[in-house]
Amino acid sequence: MTTPDIIERLLSQPESLNLEFKQARSGLPTDIFESVCAFLNRQGGHLVLGVRNDGTPVGITEEASDALQRDFASLSNNPNKLQPVFLLELQPVRVRGLLLLYVYVPQSSQVHRSGGVVFDRGHEGDFRVLDDTHISQLYARKSGYFSEARIFPFLGASAFKPGLLDRARTLIRSYRPDHPWLALEDKELLRSAGLYKTDFLTGEQGYTLAAALLLGRDEVIQDILPHFRIDALVRRHDLDRYDDRLDIRTNLLDAYDQLMAFVAKHLPDSFHLEGAQRVSLREKIFREVVANLLVHREYTNATPARFIIYTDRVEVDNANKPIGHGPINPERFSPFPKNPTIAKFFVQLGRVEELGSGVRNVTRYLKSYRPGARAEFVEEDVFRTIIPVPVSEAAPVPLNRLTVTEPYSKRLLALGLSASVEHRLSIELAYFLAGESLTSPQVATRLGVTPRTVYRDFQLLREAGLIETTGTYGYYRLAE
Repeated sequence: MTTPDIIERLLSQPESLNLEFKQARSGLPTDIFESVCAFLNRQGGHLVLGVRNDGTPVGITEEASDALQRDFASLSNNPNKLQPVFLLELQPVRVRGLLLLYVYVPQSSQVHRSGGVVFDRGHEGDFRVLDDTHISQLYARKSGYFSEARIFPFLGASAFKPGLLDRARTLIRSYRPDHPWLALEDKELLRSAGLYKTDFLTGEQGYTLAAALLLGRDEVIQDILPHFRIDALVRRHDLDRYDDRLDIRTNLLDAYDQLMAFVAKHLPDSFHLEGAQRVSLREKIFREVVANLLVHREYTNATPARFIIYTDRVEVDNANKPIGHGPINPERFSPFPKNPTIAKFFVQLGRVEELGSGVRNVTRYLKSYRPGARAEFVEEDVFRTIIPVPVSEAAPVPLNRLTVTEPYSKRLLALGLSASVEHRLSIELAYFLAGESLTSPQVATRLGVTPRTVYRDFQLLREAGLIETTGTYGYYRLAE
C-alpha cells in the first residue's frame, strides 16, 4: 500500500522519464492513457493525479474520486482505449489534507497503443511513435528482455491444468467481487490478462510462456522448460544435506500454495495487532517472499530457484536479469518487473499488493517478527534474499544428535565445575555447535530449568570464549 511519505517524496521531484503529474479535479485528463501507454512501452513510472506539473498538489474532489477510480480501471481494460489492455487501478492517498490518486504503471512485456497510436516516453514527456523503424525497435527490445511474452503458437487450451482457471476466478472474486475479468469468457480473460497475444511485428498469435507457467499442466511446463524447478530445503541440523525437502515442478499458482504450506510447517508464527485486526506476521512476510520468488524469476535461466530455511534465517536464490548490482536499499529502490504479465496476474489474485510491495512489506513486518534484525536484498545474476527469523522452539536439536567435540570439552573441563553443571553446559554448547542462535529463555524451556540458571551458564561460556552475542538483543551463538 502506497503511503503519504512515498507520495511526498515523489512531489519533491520534477517530472521525468518515470514520473508524471496530472491535474484531474473532477474528471480524467484526456491524455492520461497516452502517459499510461508510454510508461508501459518504456521503463514504467509513477502517475499522480491531482497535482500540477510543478509538483504542487491541488487535490481531487471527494465526490468525483470513486467515479475516477472506476473509469480508469474500466478504460485500462478497454481495447478501444488501450491495446493490448493492461488492467490498472488508482489508489487514493491523502497528502497535506488533499485527496490524490496514484498508480504505478510497470513496464510491459508488450508494445501498447492508445487510440491506435504507439506512445513512448522521453525526459520531455510522452511522444507519438509514427515511424516503423522505431516501433520495430520497441518490439525487438521487449522480446529480447521479457522472455515471459514469448508466443507458443501450438500451445492450446488443452495444455492448461483442468480447473485451475476456475480456481483463479474464485481467488479473484474473493479478492474483488466486481473485478471486470469475472464477466469475461475464458479466452477473453486470458487475452485481457496478457496471456494470449498477437505479435504485430510478425503476425504470430498464441498463448505465451507466462500462460504456460501460470496455468499449464506439469508435463507441459516440463516440456517447455525442462530445467524448471524450485528446491525448498530445511537445513537446521544436517547442514550438508537437509532435514526436509520439497521439490516443486508445477504451475505457479500451485507452487505458491506448496511453498506457503512448507513455510507454515517449518517456521514459527506470531500475531500482532494491525489497527484492531490480528494478523499473522509469518504470512505477511513470506507471502511477499514467495510471490517475489515466483513473479520475478528469469525462467529461461537454468539455475534452479532455492528456498532454504536455516535455524535463524531464510535464504532465497533466484535467477535474475539484473538492472543494477549490489544490495538494495528498501527506502530508495525503484521497482522493476522482471515478468510484468505474471506480476499483474498475481496482483489480481490478491497474492501481492502492487509492484515493489514485497521489499517494503518485508522490511515493515520484520521489525515485529524478528526485532532488531534487517532483511538483505542483493541484486546480481542470481537475486539473493536473506530474511532473519526467530529461532523455533518447536524444533530443537534432538538430544541424541548433540555432540561436543574434544577442543570444547577440554575447555569445559578446565572450568572446574561440578559434574551436573558441566553436563548441562555441554548440552547448551552442543546446541550452538549445531548452528543455532538462541536466547537463555529458549534454552531454559528445552532443559526445563529457569532462565536465570541458563543466563549464568551463558556468562560462564562467554568468559571461556566459547559463545558470543549475535548483535541481536538477547541472542547468542558459537564464538568465531
